[in-house]
Amino acid sequence: MFNQVLFTVLNKIELLDKLLDEFEAAGVSGATVINSRGMAHALAEHEESHFISSFRMFFDRSHSESKTIFIVCSEPMAEKAKAAVRRVVGDLNAPDSAIMFSLPLLYFEGITHNE
Repeated sequence: MFNQVLFTVLNKIELLDKLLDEFEAAGVSGATVINSRGMAHALAEHEESHFISSFRMFFDRSHSESKTIFIVCSEPMAEKAKAAVRRVVGDLNAPDSAIMFSLPLLYFEGITHNE
């Protein structure tokens, strides 16, 4: 039974295809991918934010965009997906790699596939 939503914010977007392939190999039956970007990168593009703009040179411009992947899943499926993320991305504590978290799912409708 679906009981959570697993989110992965992937900063290394060049790994997206490999990660999705790994999800499929692990039996993850569906995920949604959306474009995203972090607050610091968004603020750095606004000239009126002088404090943040002064740090532009420190941002990795090649990773100003991210991909946020979310999966509505059960606990066993979440464990498989988390393992896949770790295999593809490596150490999530490394700067500018990815973050991962889950939230309890209180309600869903419109999901018809089985795990």
